[in-house]
Amino acid sequence: MRRGGRRPMSADPILARARRRRRLEAALPWLVTLAAFLLWEGGVRILGVPEFILPAPSAVALSIQTWWWPILENAGQTLFTTVLGFLLAVAFGLALGVAIGSSTLLYRGLYPLLIAFNSVPKVAVVPVLVIWFGIGTWPAVITAFLISFFPIVVNVATGIATVEPELKDVLRALGAKQTDIIRKVGLPRAMPYFFASLKVAITIAFVGSIIAETVAANAGIGHLMIVASSRFDVPLVFAGLVVTGVMGVLMYAVAAAIERRTTGWAMRGQDGTGLAVGG
Repeated sequence: MRRGGRRPMSADPILARARRRRRLEAALPWLVTLAAFLLWEGGVRILGVPEFILPAPSAVALSIQTWWWPILENAGQTLFTTVLGFLLAVAFGLALGVAIGSSTLLYRGLYPLLIAFNSVPKVAVVPVLVIWFGIGTWPAVITAFLISFFPIVVNVATGIATVEPELKDVLRALGAKQTDIIRKVGLPRAMPYFFASLKVAITIAFVGSIIAETVAANAGIGHLMIVASSRFDVPLVFAGLVVTGVMGVLMYAVAAAIERRTTGWAMRGQDGTGLAVGG
């Protein structure tokens, strides 16, 4: 520090560079998205691609403006079924992940079954769900649940199972029970894995809902896209895809914000992104 308490001259440029970097990081997703849409628009116009093959973003935006109310209604239905299926997956996936991660016997017994079940294409399960529950909301909810359940189970089980055996031995020597180890060490250790899996699961849950809506629903974005494709209204089909992408990004942002507030201690020095195991 110089006399008079003034900061060193080198501090201001460093702070200015840090502020510019933060502004660039905040603007970069918008700039990349805008560039992608401009490239899409320019490519369609330059190459003269027919609208029924690949509509330009301007045509998709016009379709959203024209059909905004049906899109809004069907998007609300898709969001409802997706969030409900996702919440069920969180509840059951967290419980089963804790059980599998805490018990070697359960791990060895259930893991092959979980992997086999996850390998089954969910579109093949939808007709069975229609037989059981009929056409409507529940096939979409259950499909969203099934497709987002596995990443949560795998990541929670991985987080709990990676607690060091030496640490467990020390805690047992101090009188800790198995439930104490899971509650005070295993669950905190699994939280970064858990929230990483949530960011994966919420996005693929939309895939499950829309798969079911294209097969067995009378509402939702998937149903809207099927109706639009039957009329060869390709811009409306792409409008459904864009709206689904926006909902997925928003739900991902919600999960990421919750992760930063609850597991910030595990994310120091990182940018808040995480890769899930088994996603």
